[in-house]
Amino acid sequence: MLQQGFILVLSCLGLAQALFLSFYLFTLKKGNRQANKFLAFVLLGLTIRIGKSVFNNYMVLDPWHRNLGISGILMSGPFLWFYGRVLLQKNDHFSKWNYVHLTPFVLFVLFSKLIPNVKNFESYLSYGLVVFHLAIYLILSWVTIFKMVKEANPRLLRWYRAIVIGACLIWCFYLSNFIGFIPFYIGGAILYSILVYGFSYLLLKRHVFALEKYSNSSINRSTSKKILEQIKEAFVDEEIFLNTDISLQKMAEKLEITPRELSQVINENEQKNFSEFVNHYRIKKAKVLLIDPEYSNEKIATVAYDCGFGNVTSFNLAFKAETETTPSKYRTQFRVI
Repeated sequence: MLQQGFILVLSCLGLAQALFLSFYLFTLKKGNRQANKFLAFVLLGLTIRIGKSVFNNYMVLDPWHRNLGISGILMSGPFLWFYGRVLLQKNDHFSKWNYVHLTPFVLFVLFSKLIPNVKNFESYLSYGLVVFHLAIYLILSWVTIFKMVKEANPRLLRWYRAIVIGACLIWCFYLSNFIGFIPFYIGGAILYSILVYGFSYLLLKRHVFALEKYSNSSINRSTSKKILEQIKEAFVDEEIFLNTDISLQKMAEKLEITPRELSQVINENEQKNFSEFVNHYRIKKAKVLLIDPEYSNEKIATVAYDCGFGNVTSFNLAFKAETETTPSKYRTQFRVI
């Protein structure tokens, strides 16, 4: 009894978290709003399907109630594919005609009272077609991933890939249960709970929605890499980071791009903002000077100013953030005697 109660609570926690995420995505104002809504529909569809499993495990549902639960799969598949397209493909003009892919879902809901669900051949056939339907859209989602592997933002690509892998795991579980390989029916709900909380963690860790603000940018992945090479050339060859008054605006003017585009290039490729990117090169220079015999008698402040920092405090904070130690300790540890 205690075990059943624990399984029920664990299953319901996942459903509640998924519903919360769906509501959050539907109401989210920042990032790619269309992509957010598509992801919300993916979660909602899976929640409907998993919710059916939970209810069906603890009470007797009418056949048409079970069909309504199964219909969630027919919603999730197309929206999973839609989500990848609008998230990763900047030039993909999403037409309303794409919603024709939801026809099976609409028909399944409308005829839920007529579709058999009583464990006979017709019932197994209809459910098998639903499972096959999801498989088609999982394949289309993987095609989108492989198509955009060189063009899309790496972190967005990893995020979408994680979601597709999660959907594939759920599909594999229910397929295995359907053919009798895995008899533990409620295990799908437990797996879903684990995946939902995993996705929630990734959302917080990777700041996916912050990256989506560049989804409408005209700069693709290859162009972004070329611009980054120009930036690094200016930083390495010209040591432009030594200028204390260097700014996002001035660097953008030098490259003849907008500050937003410059911010995008650095964020996408280096996972840093402009200030962190500049400080990385300054700290790299400081590490050389701190152990340079010619600077052995110079104060830390001198090293800071010679590396482009405006004051010692900002230098100490940036140095410790980059190296996890202070400039003084670094000099003592690595200086040449």
